[in-house]
Amino acid sequence: MQRFFNVERLSIYNIAFKGLKEGNHEFGFNIGKPFFENFGNSLVEDGDVHIRLVLEKRTTFMVLHINVSGEVLLNCDRCLELYGQPIENTAKLYVKFDENQEDSGDDIIWLTPDEYQFNVAQLIYEYVITAVPLRHVHPHGKDGKRTCDPLMVEKLKEYRRKDIQENDERWDELKRLMNNN
Repeated sequence: MQRFFNVERLSIYNIAFKGLKEGNHEFGFNIGKPFFENFGNSLVEDGDVHIRLVLEKRTTFMVLHINVSGEVLLNCDRCLELYGQPIENTAKLYVKFDENQEDSGDDIIWLTPDEYQFNVAQLIYEYVITAVPLRHVHPHGKDGKRTCDPLMVEKLKEYRRKDIQENDERWDELKRLMNNN
């Protein structure tokens, strides 16, 4: 696993598994701005996110169940204003032990048999980032309209190209096919 963060600053995300009994062990983390500051050029710079991590320890391997929920602050693609984006994500990863780490897929973490702990900060970061939608726009308000900054929306309308045809005849044939159910 490639690490992109300062290991000392994120040592609170170390999970020492060597002395744990077999069974489920639950860990919880609340992350926000201090967490995201450890990852340079991050899509997310602030938020209030709760991580619930269940480590299922077995005799020869472990299973990590990760649940991400909360809200991150993003810049709206439309009006550039900050807004709170709710996020949720779940994942199931297998932790296996072997000297020769195979490339077996994205859902397996390989550790050497002599390791006694591992840091989950990078995993948490990745699952938060993958929970963020591709398009960042304000959510709809109670009236059903987006809650973007009205001054910015008006400014965008002012500079909108007026020479664009509203009905482009090149799409007519496709529209006709789509309506021919």
